[in-house]
Amino acid sequence: MNKFKYIEDKAIADIAYEAYGKNINELFSNCALALFDSMANLKTVKSNIKKDINLDNENIDGLLYDFLSEIVYLKDTDYMVFSKVKVNIKKNKKYDLKAIIYGDTINQEKQELRNDVKAVTMHLFKIDKVKNNYKATVVIDI
Repeated sequence: MNKFKYIEDKAIADIAYEAYGKNINELFSNCALALFDSMANLKTVKSNIKKDINLDNENIDGLLYDFLSEIVYLKDTDYMVFSKVKVNIKKNKKYDLKAIIYGDTINQEKQELRNDVKAVTMHLFKIDKVKNNYKATVVIDI
């Protein structure tokens, strides 16, 4: 199973992708990897700095949106790109996410940078259950 794929014909000034997972944790991880990959070549980004993300939301779609938006926020405020992620989601009264993302400070001489992602959009944004797997559709504004 692929982790993610870019969708060429969905958005003109944006980047659209689908991400896949056997479970919700893997889906969220692969959504993050696709977002990371849209920003920089992952092979050129070291995992020197660790960032913890703790979020909760009443619905899973909202949690994914918040998670990806937090990654964009950390990129902008801490001037970082990321290459690895670990996600753990539990369902209590709300969905609780604990994630660790790894990356490094942006360095154009050492990293192959791709796009400056501005935001995650709600356009076409959704999570689907397909048989025993999950698929998310995400559009990011660049």
